[in-house]
Amino acid sequence: MCGGHEHVGQPRLFQHAVASIHLPGSVDPHDLSTDRQFAMNLARGVQVLRAFSAQSALLGNRELSDITGLPKATVSRLTYTLSLLGLLEREAVSQKFRLTAGVLSLGHPLLASMPVRQLARPLMVELAQRSGCTVNLGMRDRSNVVYIDSIRPHDDNAHMPDIGATYPMVASAIGRALIFATPRQERMALLNFLRVQDGETFAKYASALEEDRKRWEKHGYCHGPGYWRKEVHAIAVPIAQRSGEPALAMNCTLYAHRNAAEYLPKKVVPLLKDAVRHLEAAQGLL
Repeated sequence: MCGGHEHVGQPRLFQHAVASIHLPGSVDPHDLSTDRQFAMNLARGVQVLRAFSAQSALLGNRELSDITGLPKATVSRLTYTLSLLGLLEREAVSQKFRLTAGVLSLGHPLLASMPVRQLARPLMVELAQRSGCTVNLGMRDRSNVVYIDSIRPHDDNAHMPDIGATYPMVASAIGRALIFATPRQERMALLNFLRVQDGETFAKYASALEEDRKRWEKHGYCHGPGYWRKEVHAIAVPIAQRSGEPALAMNCTLYAHRNAAEYLPKKVVPLLKDAVRHLEAAQGLL
Protein backbone atom coordinates (compact mmCIF):
# COMPACT_ATOMS: atom_id res chain seq x y z
CA MET A 1 0.00 0.00 0.00
CA CYS A 2 2.92 2.40 0.59
CA GLY A 3 4.46 1.89 -2.80
CA GLY A 4 3.56 5.34 -4.11
CA HIS A 5 0.66 4.48 -6.44
CA GLU A 6 -1.19 7.53 -7.67
CA HIS A 7 -4.45 8.31 -5.91
CA VAL A 8 -7.36 8.54 -8.33
CA GLY A 9 -8.10 12.17 -9.10
CA GLN A 10 -4.98 13.41 -7.30
CA PRO A 11 -2.14 13.10 -9.83
CA ARG A 12 0.16 15.59 -8.09
CA LEU A 13 0.02 14.08 -4.59
CA PHE A 14 1.62 10.69 -5.26
CA GLN A 15 4.45 10.57 -7.73
CA HIS A 16 7.31 8.41 -6.44
CA ALA A 17 7.90 5.32 -4.34
CA VAL A 18 8.75 6.30 -0.77
CA ALA A 19 9.05 2.98 1.04
CA SER A 20 12.50 3.90 2.36
CA ILE A 21 11.32 7.07 4.14
CA HIS A 22 10.89 6.62 7.90
CA LEU A 23 8.12 8.58 9.56
CA PRO A 24 8.16 8.75 13.39
CA GLY A 25 5.00 7.26 14.83
CA SER A 26 4.00 5.45 11.65
CA VAL A 27 5.08 1.99 12.77
CA ASP A 28 2.52 -0.73 13.51
CA PRO A 29 3.80 -2.79 16.49
CA HIS A 30 2.37 -5.98 14.98
CA ASP A 31 4.63 -5.54 11.95
CA LEU A 32 7.67 -5.74 14.27
CA SER A 33 6.76 -8.91 16.13
CA THR A 34 9.91 -10.63 14.83
CA ASP A 35 12.23 -7.69 15.61
CA ARG A 36 14.19 -8.77 18.69
CA GLN A 37 15.18 -5.17 19.45
CA PHE A 38 11.55 -4.04 19.61
CA ALA A 39 10.00 -4.05 23.12
CA MET A 40 6.50 -5.31 22.35
CA ASN A 41 5.23 -5.03 25.94
CA LEU A 42 6.27 -1.38 26.04
CA ALA A 43 4.54 -0.76 22.71
CA ARG A 44 1.35 -2.37 24.02
CA GLY A 45 1.46 -0.24 27.15
CA VAL A 46 1.72 2.88 24.98
CA GLN A 47 -1.24 1.61 22.93
CA VAL A 48 -3.30 1.46 26.11
CA LEU A 49 -2.31 5.00 27.13
CA ARG A 50 -3.10 6.33 23.66
CA ALA A 51 -6.57 4.78 23.76
CA PHE A 52 -7.72 7.53 26.13
CA SER A 53 -9.04 10.78 24.69
CA ALA A 54 -11.07 13.81 25.68
CA GLN A 55 -14.16 11.95 24.50
CA SER A 56 -13.13 8.69 26.20
CA ALA A 57 -11.52 9.77 29.46
CA LEU A 58 -12.83 6.76 31.42
CA LEU A 59 -12.24 3.30 29.96
CA GLY A 60 -12.57 -0.21 31.34
CA ASN A 61 -10.46 -3.19 30.37
CA ARG A 62 -13.05 -4.45 27.89
CA GLU A 63 -13.27 -1.08 26.18
CA LEU A 64 -9.49 -0.81 26.07
CA SER A 65 -9.35 -4.28 24.54
CA ASP A 66 -11.86 -3.27 21.86
CA ILE A 67 -9.96 -0.05 21.03
CA THR A 68 -6.46 -1.53 20.96
CA GLY A 69 -7.29 -4.98 19.61
CA LEU A 70 -5.29 -6.52 22.46
CA PRO A 71 -6.59 -9.55 24.41
CA LYS A 72 -8.49 -8.59 27.56
CA ALA A 73 -6.06 -10.59 29.75
CA THR A 74 -3.15 -8.61 28.27
CA VAL A 75 -4.96 -5.34 28.85
CA SER A 76 -5.67 -6.31 32.46
CA ARG A 77 -1.96 -6.87 33.11
CA LEU A 78 -1.07 -3.59 31.41
CA THR A 79 -3.61 -1.48 33.32
CA TYR A 80 -2.48 -3.11 36.57
CA THR A 81 1.16 -2.26 35.78
CA LEU A 82 0.40 1.26 34.58
CA SER A 83 -1.61 1.90 37.74
CA LEU A 84 1.30 0.81 39.93
CA LEU A 85 3.56 3.13 37.91
CA GLY A 86 1.23 6.06 38.60
CA LEU A 87 0.12 6.58 34.99
CA LEU A 88 -3.43 5.23 35.42
CA GLU A 89 -5.88 5.28 38.30
CA ARG A 90 -9.18 3.49 38.86
CA GLU A 91 -12.29 5.65 39.26
CA ALA A 92 -14.15 4.68 42.44
CA VAL A 93 -17.73 4.50 41.14
CA SER A 94 -17.35 2.98 37.66
CA GLN A 95 -14.13 1.09 38.43
CA LYS A 96 -12.86 2.23 35.05
CA PHE A 97 -9.42 3.70 34.44
CA ARG A 98 -8.33 7.24 33.67
CA LEU A 99 -4.99 8.91 33.01
CA THR A 100 -3.19 10.60 35.91
CA ALA A 101 -1.02 13.69 36.27
CA GLY A 102 1.95 11.38 35.73
CA VAL A 103 1.13 11.32 32.01
CA LEU A 104 0.95 15.11 31.90
CA SER A 105 4.35 15.45 33.56
CA LEU A 106 5.89 13.28 30.82
CA GLY A 107 5.00 15.92 28.21
CA HIS A 108 6.27 18.96 30.10
CA PRO A 109 9.99 18.45 29.32
CA LEU A 110 9.13 18.55 25.61
CA LEU A 111 7.15 21.79 25.90
CA ALA A 112 9.78 23.38 28.15
CA SER A 113 12.56 22.49 25.70
CA MET A 114 10.91 24.23 22.74
CA PRO A 115 12.07 27.88 22.75
CA VAL A 116 9.91 28.51 19.68
CA ARG A 117 6.90 28.45 22.01
CA GLN A 118 8.29 31.31 24.08
CA LEU A 119 9.21 33.26 20.96
CA ALA A 120 5.80 32.64 19.40
CA ARG A 121 3.62 33.51 22.39
CA PRO A 122 3.77 37.35 22.25
CA LEU A 123 3.26 37.23 18.48
CA MET A 124 0.27 34.90 18.94
CA VAL A 125 -1.23 37.18 21.60
CA GLU A 126 -0.95 40.20 19.31
CA LEU A 127 -2.35 38.25 16.37
CA ALA A 128 -5.32 37.04 18.42
CA GLN A 129 -6.08 40.58 19.58
CA ARG A 130 -5.79 42.10 16.11
CA SER A 131 -7.75 39.37 14.29
CA GLY A 132 -10.28 38.29 16.92
CA CYS A 133 -9.28 34.69 16.16
CA THR A 134 -8.04 31.88 18.33
CA VAL A 135 -4.38 31.34 17.38
CA ASN A 136 -2.74 27.92 17.70
CA LEU A 137 0.72 26.45 17.25
CA GLY A 138 0.80 22.81 16.11
CA MET A 139 3.05 19.93 15.10
CA ARG A 140 2.50 16.39 13.79
CA ASP A 141 1.70 13.42 16.02
CA ARG A 142 1.32 10.33 13.83
CA SER A 143 -1.74 11.06 11.64
CA ASN A 144 -2.85 14.06 13.71
CA VAL A 145 -1.90 17.63 14.50
CA VAL A 146 -1.31 18.29 18.20
CA TYR A 147 -1.49 21.81 19.59
CA ILE A 148 1.55 22.86 21.61
CA ASP A 149 0.17 26.32 22.39
CA SER A 150 -3.14 28.15 22.06
CA ILE A 151 -4.14 31.80 22.54
CA ARG A 152 -7.75 33.00 22.71
CA PRO A 153 -8.67 36.64 21.98
CA HIS A 154 -11.10 36.71 24.92
CA ASP A 155 -12.39 34.34 27.59
CA ASP A 156 -15.89 34.00 26.14
CA ASN A 157 -14.62 32.77 22.78
CA ALA A 158 -16.76 29.74 21.91
CA HIS A 159 -13.92 27.85 20.19
CA MET A 160 -11.58 26.93 23.04
CA PRO A 161 -8.93 24.38 22.01
CA ASP A 162 -6.18 23.54 24.48
CA ILE A 163 -2.57 22.41 24.56
CA GLY A 164 -2.50 18.73 23.70
CA ALA A 165 -5.70 18.82 21.62
CA THR A 166 -5.42 16.75 18.44
CA TYR A 167 -7.04 17.09 15.02
CA PRO A 168 -6.83 14.92 11.87
CA MET A 169 -4.11 16.15 9.53
CA VAL A 170 -5.96 15.83 6.23
CA ALA A 171 -9.18 17.29 7.68
CA SER A 172 -7.65 20.45 9.17
CA ALA A 173 -6.07 23.50 7.56
CA ILE A 174 -3.12 23.39 9.97
CA GLY A 175 -2.58 19.72 9.19
CA ARG A 176 -2.54 20.35 5.47
CA ALA A 177 -0.10 23.24 6.02
CA LEU A 178 2.22 20.80 7.80
CA ILE A 179 1.86 18.31 4.95
CA PHE A 180 2.81 20.78 2.22
CA ALA A 181 5.64 22.28 4.27
CA THR A 182 7.49 18.96 4.59
CA PRO A 183 10.31 18.08 2.16
CA ARG A 184 9.01 16.50 -1.01
CA GLN A 185 10.11 12.90 -0.42
CA GLU A 186 8.90 12.94 3.18
CA ARG A 187 5.63 14.48 2.04
CA MET A 188 5.02 11.58 -0.33
CA ALA A 189 5.66 9.12 2.49
CA LEU A 190 3.40 11.06 4.83
CA LEU A 191 0.55 11.18 2.33
CA ASN A 192 0.82 7.45 1.71
CA PHE A 193 0.86 6.79 5.47
CA LEU A 194 -2.25 8.93 5.98
CA ARG A 195 -4.03 7.20 3.10
CA VAL A 196 -3.25 3.74 4.52
CA GLN A 197 -3.90 4.73 8.15
CA ASP A 198 -7.45 5.93 7.49
CA GLY A 199 -8.50 5.52 3.89
CA GLU A 200 -12.06 6.68 4.53
CA THR A 201 -10.99 10.02 6.03
CA PHE A 202 -8.35 10.50 3.34
CA ALA A 203 -10.90 9.92 0.58
CA LYS A 204 -13.40 12.25 2.24
CA TYR A 205 -10.92 15.15 2.31
CA ALA A 206 -8.97 14.37 -0.88
CA SER A 207 -10.59 17.25 -2.76
CA ALA A 208 -9.85 19.67 0.10
CA LEU A 209 -6.27 18.45 0.08
CA GLU A 210 -5.94 19.11 -3.64
CA GLU A 211 -7.58 22.55 -3.33
CA ASP A 212 -5.14 23.48 -0.59
CA ARG A 213 -2.19 22.18 -2.60
CA LYS A 214 -3.06 24.67 -5.34
CA ARG A 215 -3.75 27.42 -2.79
CA TRP A 216 -0.46 26.70 -1.01
CA GLU A 217 1.55 26.81 -4.25
CA LYS A 218 -0.11 30.06 -5.39
CA HIS A 219 -0.83 31.96 -2.17
CA GLY A 220 1.24 30.29 0.59
CA TYR A 221 -1.51 29.32 3.02
CA CYS A 222 -4.17 26.67 3.65
CA HIS A 223 -7.87 27.27 4.26
CA GLY A 224 -10.47 25.21 6.09
CA PRO A 225 -13.89 26.83 5.49
CA GLY A 226 -15.81 24.53 7.80
CA TYR A 227 -14.76 21.28 6.13
CA TRP A 228 -14.20 19.28 9.31
CA ARG A 229 -16.56 21.11 11.66
CA LYS A 230 -18.91 23.41 9.79
CA GLU A 231 -18.97 25.94 12.64
CA VAL A 232 -15.18 26.32 12.73
CA HIS A 233 -13.30 28.14 9.95
CA ALA A 234 -9.49 28.26 9.84
CA ILE A 235 -6.46 29.40 7.91
CA ALA A 236 -2.93 28.10 8.48
CA VAL A 237 0.67 28.83 7.51
CA PRO A 238 3.72 26.61 8.14
CA ILE A 239 6.74 27.90 10.06
CA ALA A 240 10.22 27.40 8.63
CA GLN A 241 12.44 25.18 10.78
CA ARG A 242 16.06 24.11 10.63
CA SER A 243 16.83 20.82 8.94
CA GLY A 244 16.00 17.88 11.19
CA GLU A 245 13.64 19.83 13.44
CA PRO A 246 9.93 18.88 13.52
CA ALA A 247 7.62 20.82 11.25
CA LEU A 248 5.47 23.50 12.88
CA ALA A 249 2.50 25.54 11.69
CA MET A 250 0.32 28.32 13.06
CA ASN A 251 -3.39 28.78 12.44
CA CYS A 252 -6.17 31.27 13.10
CA THR A 253 -9.66 29.92 13.78
CA LEU A 254 -13.07 31.54 13.99
CA TYR A 255 -16.13 29.89 15.47
CA ALA A 256 -19.58 30.32 13.89
CA HIS A 257 -18.63 33.59 12.18
CA ARG A 258 -21.00 34.34 9.29
CA ASN A 259 -18.33 36.18 7.29
CA ALA A 260 -15.44 33.87 8.17
CA ALA A 261 -15.03 32.43 4.66
CA GLU A 262 -14.34 35.93 3.33
CA TYR A 263 -12.84 37.58 6.42
CA LEU A 264 -10.08 35.04 7.05
CA PRO A 265 -8.47 35.04 3.57
CA LYS A 266 -8.76 38.79 3.00
CA LYS A 267 -8.10 40.26 6.44
CA VAL A 268 -6.38 37.62 8.58
CA VAL A 269 -4.02 35.85 6.14
CA PRO A 270 -1.70 38.92 5.88
CA LEU A 271 -1.63 39.22 9.68
CA LEU A 272 -0.88 35.50 10.09
CA LYS A 273 1.89 35.55 7.47
CA ASP A 274 3.41 38.61 9.14
CA ALA A 275 3.41 36.88 12.55
CA VAL A 276 5.07 33.79 11.06
CA ARG A 277 7.75 35.90 9.34
CA HIS A 278 8.52 37.63 12.64
CA LEU A 279 8.76 34.26 14.38
CA GLU A 280 11.12 32.91 11.72
CA ALA A 281 13.26 36.04 12.03
CA ALA A 282 13.36 35.67 15.82
CA GLN A 283 14.76 32.16 15.29
CA GLY A 284 17.42 33.45 12.92
CA LEU A 285 15.87 31.75 9.90
CA LEU A 286 15.49 34.82 7.68
